Amino acid sequence: MLTVISPAKTLDFDTAPTTRKASQPLFIERAGELVEDARKMSPDDIRALMGVSDNIAELNHARFMNWTAPFSLDNAKQAVLAFKGDVYTGLEAETLSASQLGFAQKHLCILSGLYGLLRPLDLMQPYRLEMGLKFANRGGKNLYEFWGDDINQAINKQLEKSGSPVLVNLASNEYFKSVKARQLDAEIITPVFKDLKNGKYKVISFYAKKARGQMARFIIEKELNDPAGIKQFRKDGYRYNKAESTAHEWVFTRDQAPAQK
Repeated sequence: MLTVISPAKTLDFDTAPTTRKASQPLFIERAGELVEDARKMSPDDIRALMGVSDNIAELNHARFMNWTAPFSLDNAKQAVLAFKGDVYTGLEAETLSASQLGFAQKHLCILSGLYGLLRPLDLMQPYRLEMGLKFANRGGKNLYEFWGDDINQAINKQLEKSGSPVLVNLASNEYFKSVKARQLDAEIITPVFKDLKNGKYKVISFYAKKARGQMARFIIEKELNDPAGIKQFRKDGYRYNKAESTAHEWVFTRDQAPAQK
């Protein structure tokens, strides 16, 4: 069973990694091609493309200009430890044990606009390049065209290694669109997290993102390779709701969010 999640805009390259184990990205050469194309953009071009402030545009221009391969622990960091944000708050990868990180390496992948597909311990250098951007490049008018079938084929290989033909989709729509689900040799299950609001169960983005990370961690902690185990997820009051679910969209609901600390 393989789980996929989205990356995050927020990064942490200041905190030392909790492990020395690391691997190289599957598509580091392809990422280098995108970096070459991105270097043609000025900070103003980046600001217009990404809709960000001048400071963030300058930062990401510098990131593209400073990007250099090969990667090592001296110039890069493991992806699952570098990304921050709501999903990664739920995942809490920095507290995973060595054996849990080993399981994650085989059963979890991060979709990425720049790197295509990252395993948790794959090294990466800081970047910001969302999958849905209309970033014209040598492969087409956007990143979906650039990556083509590469991500799909890589996921199929990772599924074979996982030992179970089930893909658990905990990624956003923007990123999962790059997977080309119809071409996967897998059963796809998409967990959805909903909170009760005004008498109806609705997806509330902040809570849903954190819950995706929590479920990814639950799968790692339990070393699940059978999707049935996912239905036992109970974090922060969420429960599997059979009445709200379909065969491939499994809905988890809760009536009240826990108090914020």
